[in-house]
Amino acid sequence: MENEKKPIKALAFDAYGTLFDVQSVIAALNRKFPGQGSAVSNGWRTRQLEYTWLRSLMGRYEDFWMVTESALVATCHAMKLPLNAGACAELMAAYLHLDPFPEVRQALGSLSKIPLAILSNGSPKMLKAVVESAGLKGVFSDVLSVDEVKTYKPSPAAYQLAARKLGLDKSEIGFVSSNFWDGAGAKSFGFRTHWVNRSSAAADELGFTPDATLSSLSDLVALIKA
Repeated sequence: MENEKKPIKALAFDAYGTLFDVQSVIAALNRKFPGQGSAVSNGWRTRQLEYTWLRSLMGRYEDFWMVTESALVATCHAMKLPLNAGACAELMAAYLHLDPFPEVRQALGSLSKIPLAILSNGSPKMLKAVVESAGLKGVFSDVLSVDEVKTYKPSPAAYQLAARKLGLDKSEIGFVSSNFWDGAGAKSFGFRTHWVNRSSAAADELGFTPDATLSSLSDLVALIKA
C-alpha cells in the first residue's frame, strides 16, 4: 500500500500490442495468403512470444527481428503456406509500420507532463521505425530495447533496464502493457502496473494482480491525473 501512495514519476510502455496493433499486419498477410491473414497473424504472434521465452530460457538470445522472422517462417511451414524470400521480406517490413491504436496519440499527448518511455522486446531498428511510422517521434524520453541486456521480458533484467535509464526507484515507475504476462513480470519486479485489457480478456493465474485494469490508454490519462 505504501508504494501505491507514491506519485508516479514516469511511465514505461510496452510497444507491441499496447501502443502498436500487431494485428494490423493482417491486411498484408491477406494479400499473400487470401482468407488466411487472421490465422497466420495469430500463429505468428503466438510463436513470436514463445520464441522469446524459449530463447531466454536456453540462454540463446537473438534479437527480436530474427525471432519475428523465425516465427513467421515456422507459422507458414506449419500451415503449409508458401513463403519465398521476397514475400518474407515484404511481410517483415509490415512489422516496421504497425498501426498505433486509435487513442494512442491523444493519450500520450495528455500524459506528456511526466517522462514517457518505451520498454520493449523490439530491436532498436524495429522500434525506431515503428515509432517514426506512427508519428510519435519525440514523444518518448527513452525508447528502450531489451537488446541492451540480451534477454527478453519478463526477465527482471529487462525491467531493471528501465529503472536504470529513467533514474528512478522502481516503485515510482508506472508500467503499461496489454500483455498480462508482461504486467505480471513488471509487478513482480516492483513497478506499478497498468493492464490495458482492450478485449476484456480473463486474467492469467501468475500470482500477481495489476494495480489498475484499463479498457484503453484513455483510461490511464484520468488515473494518472487523479
